[in-house]
Amino acid sequence: MHDLATTFLIFAARYLFVAPIVILAAFFLVQPWPAKKRMARFAMPALALTYVAGVVGNHLYVDPRPFVVGHFTSLVPHAPDNGFPSDHTLLVSALAVIACYWNQTLGGLLVVIALLVAIARVYVGLHHPIDVIGSMAIATIMTSAVSIALAYGRKDLI
Repeated sequence: MHDLATTFLIFAARYLFVAPIVILAAFFLVQPWPAKKRMARFAMPALALTYVAGVVGNHLYVDPRPFVVGHFTSLVPHAPDNGFPSDHTLLVSALAVIACYWNQTLGGLLVVIALLVAIARVYVGLHHPIDVIGSMAIATIMTSAVSIALAYGRKDLI
């Protein structure tokens, strides 16, 4: 692959996960107070549940990182621990799904960023595709579960 593309993917694998945090935080800050309360009541349990599900998934499914099983040096240094799920992809996917509930354009942008992070993490040799796909599935399922629970309990929350 071209050097510029490789450089971009290394950057994306290491640092692009920060962009959705900043973007969603900026979106949150410009909202009126009632919207901020609704967003927080949705985002906080969604992120917490996604994190817990990721920790559980890490203990239930062991997938050695590609550079460990392939005996090569990854393009980004990393400990040779369990690769499932991809924490970076888990976080950006959760933020993207949360954003989709509030603003589809913003959510779409964050989904694109989540896909870039996932592709980059695989490209640089830190994860297998199952690690990032699993992260996206966990984030989507857990965030959707919170949305359903909130909608079932109180329709005015979301």
